Amino acid sequence: MKHIKVGDLMTDEVVSVVTSTSFKDVAKLLAQHDISGLPVLDDEDRVLGVVSESDLIGRETADRPLARGVPDGRGTFPADFSAGEVMTAPAVTVPAEETVAGAARLMARRGVERLPVVDDEERLVGIVTRRDLLRLFLRPDAEIRRRVVEGILMDTMGLGADAVAVHVVDGVVALDGRLERRSQVPVLVRLTGQVEGVVAVVPRLSARVDDSPLTPPSRSARDMPW
Repeated sequence: MKHIKVGDLMTDEVVSVVTSTSFKDVAKLLAQHDISGLPVLDDEDRVLGVVSESDLIGRETADRPLARGVPDGRGTFPADFSAGEVMTAPAVTVPAEETVAGAARLMARRGVERLPVVDDEERLVGIVTRRDLLRLFLRPDAEIRRRVVEGILMDTMGLGADAVAVHVVDGVVALDGRLERRSQVPVLVRLTGQVEGVVAVVPRLSARVDDSPLTPPSRSARDMPW
């Protein structure tokens, strides 16, 4: 069964800056594009860090306020800080081939709202946000059912499309029917639960043949070869 990868969901047109970008320009980009953070890159497009609204606000409340001082000769305020000075580093990144579930766990573990997506050479190729991941849980029931029937029953387990009746309501998948072997039941339930967008699995399955492994009888000392 094919899982959705981060590369399938990411935004590949990413607004980014370099370390020398002034805080004022960073703030403009955040406002213009209605985003809360952006990656900071080196000369080879490798991600050095991430600068966010919270980074800017945090520096404003520090001992040295942002963009406060004496106007220069042109009547503007000089930028006191650059993106490289206020960014959070090192950046938490994710490979484009990572599964969406893996990216979600990484976001939760590191407490971030966005992940720069990188290629095999750690170069920026996109960005994925919590909002992008949330879209999966809004996947239509019909699409979930199609992935269970075609991706699991047919492609992975080699069964017919009607081997099991699959009903999906609000992300809850009900599996009804009789499989050939009992060992297939936990496999089908486990794979169905791994489909992105599935909230729960309700198995009502039986099997024609019980091929559960039998526990071998214990051997006494007289049976042991010496």
